[in-house]
Amino acid sequence: MADQSALTTTSNKSVYSSIQSFESAQRIAASLADSALVPNAYRGQAGLPNCIVAIEIANRMGMSPFQVMQNLNVIHGRPSWSSQFIIGLIQGCSRFEGFTYNETADSCQCFAALKTTGEQVSGPKITLDMAKREGWTKNTKWSTMPQTMLRYRAASAFGRFHIPDLILGIQSVEENEVIDAEVTVAPEPAESKLNKVAEILAPKTEPQHVPDPEPPAVAEVDDFFD
Repeated sequence: MADQSALTTTSNKSVYSSIQSFESAQRIAASLADSALVPNAYRGQAGLPNCIVAIEIANRMGMSPFQVMQNLNVIHGRPSWSSQFIIGLIQGCSRFEGFTYNETADSCQCFAALKTTGEQVSGPKITLDMAKREGWTKNTKWSTMPQTMLRYRAASAFGRFHIPDLILGIQSVEENEVIDAEVTVAPEPAESKLNKVAEILAPKTEPQHVPDPEPPAVAEVDDFFD
């Protein structure tokens, strides 16, 4: 992958910084949305908003919007980089030399040396046991190509630690594929909600005191002899 400075085709100004910038981004997005070379998520009228977001990310990263589109996927509603793209950023950012994988049959860890100081840095060690405990192996590729998945996870982890400014905090496809099951809560019936609202809005009145009934009068004894 070439040096990042060679990939810059747009300004680093946000497309949301002014009306002029946004209108310019819209024109670029329209031309990209008409292309058959961009992924389906960016095509046509429905893909225009995604194109604008891709242009914004490209501006921040200093690279071509087309390159961002080819490598930015949407997994469970979350933008996600392909792991190959993150590896390319690590190798092409001119910050490291000797980027390599320390691998065993069931683990992988990434190492590299900083060009400025020569210091060796590393990412977290990823193991198959960790993958099982974290639920990553729900992806069937862990059973068919485990060594590749270990590499992807190790490289993504290295990128999060050492080039967070380049990946903009966006996780990899493999990281976003494993989403905790959401707790389903049955919706409350509309009638019940309306009753609660009515109770809240009803005027508060003090309960009226009803006096106790007076006991019946007791006739005097002399009254019976009158």
